[in-house]
Amino acid sequence: MSKVDIEEKCSTRQKVLPASAFASNKSRPDGLQTTRRECAAEYHRRRQRAQGKTVRIKVDVPAGYKECRTCGEVKPHSEWHRHATASDGLSTRCKACRAIQGRQGHLKRQYGITEAERNDMVSLQMGVCVISLSAPAAHVDHCHETGRVRGVLCFNCNSAIGKLGDDPDTVRRAAAYLEGTSWKPTLVAPGVYRLPS
Repeated sequence: MSKVDIEEKCSTRQKVLPASAFASNKSRPDGLQTTRRECAAEYHRRRQRAQGKTVRIKVDVPAGYKECRTCGEVKPHSEWHRHATASDGLSTRCKACRAIQGRQGHLKRQYGITEAERNDMVSLQMGVCVISLSAPAAHVDHCHETGRVRGVLCFNCNSAIGKLGDDPDTVRRAAAYLEGTSWKPTLVAPGVYRLPS
């Protein structure tokens, strides 16, 4: 006789119900819980409330959709990342919420600042890169030795400073080169140069 044919009595409702109404419990002789799924869920919610914890209200969603625990929106399965160990195979947060939280976590881990602090810096800079004065400020610039955040730059300026090794003297020589006033070292011996004084 299969589990589908078995009928069980719910210990809470005192009703005889089909086995499909009960969750499995391998430690019991019949392999089923003593209370039906809905009764067990209600008991769990009552305990959570009694402990002062937030209880999520289950939302009925159409097939192929899921509710995001962060934003509360019901979205199609295409808006979710896969999660192998989850009961439905999907993450608990939608892709958009994961992206937002990922950016916030990156700012905190990498630079020790919040998104609000970064946004304050951008607004103090009038929304533009402080070097190019034209491109939008989007990338946090920091000192690689001390970790101190210096400002928010555009992608090109931030990468240029990094490629020049965060060295002010190298940046000055690059500026002099662009202005056409750069000096050239004199070759004294193979591989040995004399810098102008």
